[in-house]
Order: sequence, then structure tokens, then C-alpha cells
Amino acid sequence: MNLAKTMYKNQIMKKVRLLGVLLLAIFIVISCKPNQNLNVNDQNIHRKWMLVEYKDFTKQELTNLGANMDLTKNSDAPNRYTAKMGCNGMFFTAEFNQGKAKFSGVGSTMMYCDGKMKLEELFGKDLTLMNRYKIEGHFLTLTDGTTSMKFIAADWD
Repeated sequence: MNLAKTMYKNQIMKKVRLLGVLLLAIFIVISCKPNQNLNVNDQNIHRKWMLVEYKDFTKQELTNLGANMDLTKNSDAPNRYTAKMGCNGMFFTAEFNQGKAKFSGVGSTMMYCDGKMKLEELFGKDLTLMNRYKIEGHFLTLTDGTTSMKFIAADWD
């Protein structure tokens, strides 16, 4: 009788181990499955971006001007963001949803900076036209299908 009980316990233990292995395998498959419904927050659009490609400006010119757009979330004004294209502080409203972007209410302070106004003027006019965005690695691209603005994440080394 003891032999029968031992064999029965061994069979149950094998089934419990098999069940455990199967549950572990299912958990691993589910947790490693890529999320096809990534939203903008998962892609981390809400950070500071440095402008690196735009119109005929060289990367060096953009870097020297410190051209950037800060899309960091602000709890007091969740859709309000800022930018600086070398002289004035700029501000605007933006919404991002599944590759679509909408910019409005672009404004800036009103200082004059000799030799630093061209980028600011063009950027301010074109920003409201941008209607799509794409994040690839550490790069953000805004486009309207004709004009593009390419940024790199400021916190990326």
C-alpha cells in the first residue's frame, strides 16, 4: 500500500511541476509581448528636445543658437509648452495622439537679437503647420508632409 501512495504522490508532483512550468512559460510569453498600443507617454515625447535639422540651417548653427523645444509636462497647464530658438522665449499649446500633432497659440517674448531672429521667425510660422510626429529612438520628427523639424532628446548622451 505504501508503494501505491508513493507512486500516486510522484504522479501528482510531476503534474504540479508541469503545471508550474507551463504557467511560467505563459507568463514569460505574455510579459515579453510588445505592446502594440503604445501611447505618446510610453514613447516619452514629454521631455526637452534639441533642434538638429530644419530648413537650410546647419546643425552647428542650431547648436550655437541653443535651439530647443521643451515638451515636459506641466501640471498647472498640461498642454502648454515652451521653446527657444536663440533669442526669445516661445510658448505654445500642443496635443499629441497616435502620430498626430496639433500646435496652436504660438507666441513669444518681444526682444530683438541681432543675427538671431531668422530661425525664430521661421520656426514660429512653421510650428502651427506641423501635424504629424514620429519618435525613432532618441529622435523626434515633426512634419506637415512638406517641411520637417528633427530633434534629438536633450537628455540623451
